[in-house]
Amino acid sequence: MSGPLPRIRVLDMTRIFAGPWAAQILADFGAEVVKVEHPRGGDDVRRMGFPQMDAEGRQTGDTSSFLAMNRGKRSVALDIATPDGQQALRALIGKADVLIENFKAGSLERYGLDYAALSTLNPRLVYCSITGFGQDGPYAALPGYDPIFQAMSGLLSVTGNAEGTAGAGPALVGYSVSDINAGFYATIAILAALHHRDTVSGHGQHIDLALLDAQVAAQSHIAMNYLVSGRMPVRAGTASQINTPWQSFQTADRPLMVAVGNDRQFAQFCEVLGLPDLPADPRFTTNRQRMAHKLELLPLLQQALMARGADQWMTMLNEAGISSGPLNDFAAALHDPQLRHRGMWGEMPHPRAGTMPFVANPVQFSGTPVTYGRVPPQLGEHTEEVLAEWLGTGADKAS
Repeated sequence: MSGPLPRIRVLDMTRIFAGPWAAQILADFGAEVVKVEHPRGGDDVRRMGFPQMDAEGRQTGDTSSFLAMNRGKRSVALDIATPDGQQALRALIGKADVLIENFKAGSLERYGLDYAALSTLNPRLVYCSITGFGQDGPYAALPGYDPIFQAMSGLLSVTGNAEGTAGAGPALVGYSVSDINAGFYATIAILAALHHRDTVSGHGQHIDLALLDAQVAAQSHIAMNYLVSGRMPVRAGTASQINTPWQSFQTADRPLMVAVGNDRQFAQFCEVLGLPDLPADPRFTTNRQRMAHKLELLPLLQQALMARGADQWMTMLNEAGISSGPLNDFAAALHDPQLRHRGMWGEMPHPRAGTMPFVANPVQFSGTPVTYGRVPPQLGEHTEEVLAEWLGTGADKAS
C-alpha cells in the first residue's frame, strides 16, 4: 500500500454519505478500508444517484453516488443480527485500528458492538460514531438528513437571493454539504485520535460526531459575525456578507465573479474599469464605507462591466492582481485547464464499465502521493478474501 497510512486498518460500517466519505479519504491516504455491509442490499447509497453505464450503454449495477464515496475499499457482507455475523465482526474489530459507524445512537449496544464493549476487546481501537444529532441530548434519537441540518444550523438563512429581489428566499446548497463537512471532521478526528494513541496513551478512544454540530462549526466566520455583532446575517445571493465588491456581475456576454479583498485592490479594480475617481469618493474609500453604500456603488460597477465580455475582463483583472473567475457548470469545470493540470479529473479501469471517471482527492503529498488502486466494490465481493487475510478463516463465518 502507498500513501501516509499504509498500516492502518479501517472498518467502515457506515451508509449514505458522511461516514463513507471519511472512510474513502482514509483509503485515498493508503489505509486498508473494509466496508462492512448487510448481505441484503448493503449500503442504501448503492441505489441512489444515476446508474453507471458500460461502453454498450448497459447498466453495471453501480450508481454515481455510491461510486463517489467508496473507492479504495473492499466489501464484506455480514449480518450482525446473527451470532456468526457478530462473531466474525468482533474478530475483525480485534484486528482493526479504526471503526466508523453511523447507526442510530445506542442501537449497536444491544449487539455488544458499542464502544464500551469493543474497547475491552481491542483497547487500541479508535471508534468513530457519526449521527445526525449526536449520542446524547434531546434530539439524539431523531432521524435526519442533509436538508434538515442545512435548515436547523442556520445555513438556509444565509443562502439564496436577498429579500426584495427576484426569487427571494432560502436556497438549498446544491450538494449534501453537512454530510461532506461531517466526513471531513470525522477524518480529522480519527487522525488526531490515532496520533494520540500512538504517541501518548497507547489506547484508542470514542469519537462522537453529529452532522448538526459539524454544519454549525463549518459556518465559522458567518456564525461569529453574529456572535460578535449581534447583527443577523442575511441572504445576499452571490455577494459577501462582509466585503464589497465581492459577487457576480453581468458582463457583455456572461456572468463574472469578482472578489476585491482590500482598499488597494478596490482602487486597482476601478482603474481597470475606467473609474479612476471612484476610490476617492468618501462613500467608497474603505470597505466599511462601501458596505454601507452598496446600493450606490454596485450599479456604477455593473454599468462599467457591461462594456466587455467576461474573458476580456478576466485577462485585464488578472494582470492587475484582481481575483475573478467564470461561473462554471460542471462541463466547463471538466475542461478547465488549471483543474486538468492539477489532475482533479481522473479515470481508472473498471471491470464492468471499462473505465470509471472520478473526482480526485485534492491533497498532493510530496513523499506519499495518493493513488487509486480499487474501484468501489460490489456487495460482499471481498468477504472470503478479507476473512482469510485478517483472520485466517473462510466465508462460513460471514453469515
